[in-house]
Amino acid sequence: MAKRRLNPNLAKIHRNYTVEEVAILYGVHKNTVRAWLKNGLKACNDRKPLLILGCDLREFLKTKNNQGKQKCKLWEIYCVRCREPKEPYGGMVDYQPRTSSKGSIVGLCPCCESPIYKFFSLAKLEGIIGKLDVGLPKALKHINELDKPFLNCDLKQ
Repeated sequence: MAKRRLNPNLAKIHRNYTVEEVAILYGVHKNTVRAWLKNGLKACNDRKPLLILGCDLREFLKTKNNQGKQKCKLWEIYCVRCREPKEPYGGMVDYQPRTSSKGSIVGLCPCCESPIYKFFSLAKLEGIIGKLDVGLPKALKHINELDKPFLNCDLKQ
């Protein structure tokens, strides 16, 4: 089963929850909440019913969600197949504009050779030009600027 991220903001910080209420709130089994208690979730006291403060529950879930995240450097791209940030193969990427100010850089993973993508702003592109070889798109010529116009063209020369 895939690991899912739980929304910590569902827990109200000024409320106490029982194990059953937390299980219902997040749609998990009661034993999952008990495992959280063993793994560091604080309870108010050790008497039954166990009460969990909403602020403690929220903090526990925030740290649990951020546990596996990896921060990429400006010149690194996250490879989904390898599951870690990688510098593109050969230090080469292509910039593909999406709008006038934003686009994406595309490269190859050095380990698995799969394409890797990262959304990038045009303003930050200057910061990686020294570290990576960036291929920028070239503007296409208009049809009337071509040396040999197409045969079905009605342009006068």
